[in-house]
Amino acid sequence: MKAIIITQPGGPEVLRLAEVPDPVGGPEDLIVRVRATALNRADILQRMGGYPQPGPKPAHDIPGLEFAGEVVAVGERVEGFAVGERVMGLLAGGGYAELVVTHHRLAMKVPESLSWAQAGATPEVFITAHDALLQCGMTAGDTVLIHAAGSGVGVAAIQIAKMLGAGMVLGTAGSGEKLERARAIGLDVGINYRTQDFAEEVVRATGGRGADVILDVIGADYWERNMRALALKGRMVIVGLMGGNSTTANIGVLLQKRAQVRGTTLRARPLEEKALATRAFEKSVLPHMASGRIRVVVDREFPLAEAAGAHEYMAANANFGKVVLAVG
Repeated sequence: MKAIIITQPGGPEVLRLAEVPDPVGGPEDLIVRVRATALNRADILQRMGGYPQPGPKPAHDIPGLEFAGEVVAVGERVEGFAVGERVMGLLAGGGYAELVVTHHRLAMKVPESLSWAQAGATPEVFITAHDALLQCGMTAGDTVLIHAAGSGVGVAAIQIAKMLGAGMVLGTAGSGEKLERARAIGLDVGINYRTQDFAEEVVRATGGRGADVILDVIGADYWERNMRALALKGRMVIVGLMGGNSTTANIGVLLQKRAQVRGTTLRARPLEEKALATRAFEKSVLPHMASGRIRVVVDREFPLAEAAGAHEYMAANANFGKVVLAVG
């Protein structure tokens, strides 16, 4: 099969289309012919040598945390899936390829209403956003602040928060255009982090109360402002570190606000935990995607062979929603 391999740590130019052996499945696995996969920030980190695939080192370093495609082989102990069915799901790596192998508990059937590009853009960000909001104990009526509102996780989180009954959803982005597009999918208050202090804007918009829940993908650079923006008994979950992982913090504010801060990642979790997150998403969110209430926003689609160009595009932070690779 053909796949994109990382030839050595570096920039987008280290991504190369190559012929590699087909994957071999076990008795509980599906082998899937990939029709679409999508970019995630973890792919860029992996390409640069900073985020290797968990587990034993693979023979070829192939990025890609999600897939959508057709089942071509079913393990002898698999039930509920058949050859030819459209499926999508999470991967620890290897998605930039014509074929992938996945444990059947991480696979979901693709609703007829979703295109291949939309299905390939779904698993990583939507499961991450849903799982993160659940970890925060988000309930109906909560005020929710979502950073990087134009990112894949941000676009998913805005819609899921609304589905869960959020009283107000606030979001940050670096351009007015992204904020306007986010309003079209449910954002109530948009904050341009380039021109506004988001903590001040959150406090103002909530009448001094602050946000009950913060979903953060930035990390260190936003810590102090997140603490100012957080409400009494507020909960924050950090799912990314685009703004660094080290900061000097006044932890006294956690006591004063009786706040909770959690960190989470999806990729390195054991099978059981990822399977539970997948099933929770499949039950609660996927029906709303099938009906069109929740939208999968695909910003741009590249052929698999142009993965390097897709990485350059994503690194420029120009996208609203997901950047997809079409396969085959």
